[in-house]
Amino acid sequence: MARAGVVLAVVLAAASVSLAPRAATAQTSSCDDALPPALAGNYSGLACRLVWNNFVLRYAQGKDNVVRVVISTMYSTGWVGMGFSKDGMMVGSSAMVGWIGKTGMSHIKQFNLRGKTPSQVVADEGFLQSKDHDHTVVVQQAKIYLAFQLRFQSPLKRQPVLLALGNAIPVNDRLTEHQDKASFTFDFTTGSSSGSSYPDGLKRAHGALNLFAWGVLLPIGAIVARYCRRWDPLWFYLHAGIQLVGFILGLAGIVAGVSLYNKIQADVPAHRGLGIFVLVLGILQILAFFLRPHKDSKYRKYWNWYHHWVGRLALFFAAINIVLGIKVGAAGNSWKIGYGFNLAILLITIITLEVLLWTRWKNNSSSMPTY
Repeated sequence: MARAGVVLAVVLAAASVSLAPRAATAQTSSCDDALPPALAGNYSGLACRLVWNNFVLRYAQGKDNVVRVVISTMYSTGWVGMGFSKDGMMVGSSAMVGWIGKTGMSHIKQFNLRGKTPSQVVADEGFLQSKDHDHTVVVQQAKIYLAFQLRFQSPLKRQPVLLALGNAIPVNDRLTEHQDKASFTFDFTTGSSSGSSYPDGLKRAHGALNLFAWGVLLPIGAIVARYCRRWDPLWFYLHAGIQLVGFILGLAGIVAGVSLYNKIQADVPAHRGLGIFVLVLGILQILAFFLRPHKDSKYRKYWNWYHHWVGRLALFFAAINIVLGIKVGAAGNSWKIGYGFNLAILLITIITLEVLLWTRWKNNSSSMPTY
């Protein structure tokens, strides 16, 4: 059992490393790429900047405050969009979105981002002034180019810009949820960009802290309590220490989540509600530790039942909330794969140790303990 405990700790630690999001995709688009011939006439002589991952922004301001824009990136399927925001937030902004339909026909439309659900992203609405015949979408060498001309009331200077992409082709002008996104302020006079106005770092901290605490450390602490009780009192100190560190990290993650919510006012009631519920269960577990009856007390068995099942309930709903958080936060496939791998390792470990525990009980002909 000692060897199994060591192997479990090493494997789970390795699994936690896989939870970190992957680095940005290597750059395969640049300003050195020539524009497609279809755009060479109306969109030549543009300034160019690599603004985010593979997104290249070409632009020029002309008379009457007309801005010519070509936004390009790598493309296989789905949609690509560039939004113009008044405050750096998605809600309330307008975006130009382009895609290639299933029949090979190109599409580019303005969308009004009234909210964050697909039904609130409305086509052919928004505050951008343009003419449909000035819009063009071209795909060349696995890159998509969205070209459009917009008229503004005054010359663009520092403008909050949104970039996003989705992997599903829109049906009836209905956009699916984006797979990745960025928000930053771009200076159309100097060509410089400043940090994202969207708190991506805070969102990553919220997710990473809670995932590592509730998805890795606290389950390990529970596993130690169930399968390592032969090493008394070592198992108790390990269990208490791991759970305390896990709870502190989880609490820090929740604080980051509250701060994130105050900044973006995200509409995620299920995620917030489950988070509050799990936090309450965690606090009850901490309080139960200080109210633990003596081993010889007649109330000890009731305390054991309470402590064991409230802990399991907390871990179960925490796992559900982690999956929900990855989804609503559009964390990407790396987080999904990482946490899925972590869950698989935990389940395989628990099943293996449970079989070994039952085998030992059977061989020793001893009664089954309550934990």
